[in-house]
Amino acid sequence: MQLVEAVKALSALAQEHRLSAFRLLVRTGSDGLPAGEIAREVGVLPNTLSTHLTILDHAGLLRSRREGRSVIYSADYDGMGELLDFLVADCCDGRPEICAPLAEVAQACCSSK
Repeated sequence: MQLVEAVKALSALAQEHRLSAFRLLVRTGSDGLPAGEIAREVGVLPNTLSTHLTILDHAGLLRSRREGRSVIYSADYDGMGELLDFLVADCCDGRPEICAPLAEVAQACCSSK
């Protein structure tokens, strides 16, 4: 990920409803959720949510698929991983103990599911 893409992704997340929707989809996993359910959970109108989801999608943080008449959204874990990689790419400066807590957080998060 380059600086421009990282800024785009971070900008997309720098809004309360978009961040809430993204975190909800991260928790939901690859099954995802239909837009209407996301709107209810986040507490926004469906047309407002549509704008937020478009911004997250253009930032590379969401995936969508059609199931019948519904569009199902899920977190793009590859995009999220690229952003996280970008954020910690220069971490440690040759001292892995600095970033070790980050690996522990990721391990605890993923193993608790």
